[in-house]
Amino acid sequence: MDKRNPIYRAYDLYADGFRNMTLGKTLWAVILIKLFIIFAVLKLFFFPDFLEANAGKGGEADYVATELIDRGTGLGGGQH
Repeated sequence: MDKRNPIYRAYDLYADGFRNMTLGKTLWAVILIKLFIIFAVLKLFFFPDFLEANAGKGGEADYVATELIDRGTGLGGGQH
């Protein structure tokens, strides 16, 4: 690749910066671990699959449509 290409130069700048990091690598590791905990572990324990519990397999779209219509018109029928 041509070293005068702006994309290559930007990549080289960031790659060289990450290569020479010392404290930054540790901080990035902490950030990635925290993101994993937030999105993987907490989802498993605190956010159950609501649609699976209330709609049959293959009926998720119908369940959501019915709930939106019922709640939008104030007819009830859904859990509030």
